[in-house]
Amino acid sequence: MLAKRIIPCLDVKDGRTVKGVNFVDLRDAGDPVELAWQYSEQGADELVFLDITATHEKRKTTIDLVKAVARQVNIPFTIGGGINEMRDAEILLNSGADKISINSAAVRNPQLIDDLAKAFGTQFVVVAVDTRLVDGKNYVHLRGGRDKTDIETENWIKEAESRGAGEILLTSMDNDGTKNGFDNGLLKKINDTINIPLIASGGAGNQQHFVDTFQQANVDAALAASVFHYGEILIPDLKETLRKNGIIVR
Repeated sequence: MLAKRIIPCLDVKDGRTVKGVNFVDLRDAGDPVELAWQYSEQGADELVFLDITATHEKRKTTIDLVKAVARQVNIPFTIGGGINEMRDAEILLNSGADKISINSAAVRNPQLIDDLAKAFGTQFVVVAVDTRLVDGKNYVHLRGGRDKTDIETENWIKEAESRGAGEILLTSMDNDGTKNGFDNGLLKKINDTINIPLIASGGAGNQQHFVDTFQQANVDAALAASVFHYGEILIPDLKETLRKNGIIVR
């Protein structure tokens, strides 16, 4: 059985780590490179950096950030935000990123998933999905959660897998930043229908929430931001709690 992964997520805006609630009301959480180094030292398994306004502002992810992080950490990291074409992904990979995360661009042009997977391998391609419950159904949202689509989340994730996504990063916008726990019902439903790793995102508030999502939804990894950034959960403590609950971690 594969070890479960703990992944701090750093939402980056104007070169700083920020965190909000339900994707709004952002506040500063520190220097992303410094935080990345701290998490690497604490025993995080991977890192995710999302340039959260890159797509919205039609701006490319900061290459300098990627290079700086690559110099500082020795764990895999994923970069997302503003990746719209093959060239964007190629530059990030060459700058030191291990994986790229695509969201809005993949929905607008699903062929991009096929092309990236073919060029770089499926393990390089993470498809991020921001989902929100509307009238009893989960729909994909774009541009940092600003725009609702008519695409049902479950259908889109199956298509992304079929096109070559190596991993799905699923963020529940309803749970994001609330610290009330992950959306384990949705996560389990999705996880039961796909054969690629699923990363839970949105809602972590305490160590028990991580235990719950691994036990109830059997996700491959759990991602969180503010509980790590503000020192509410320390990764060594979290991993010890997971071990005590019979969950295999690195």
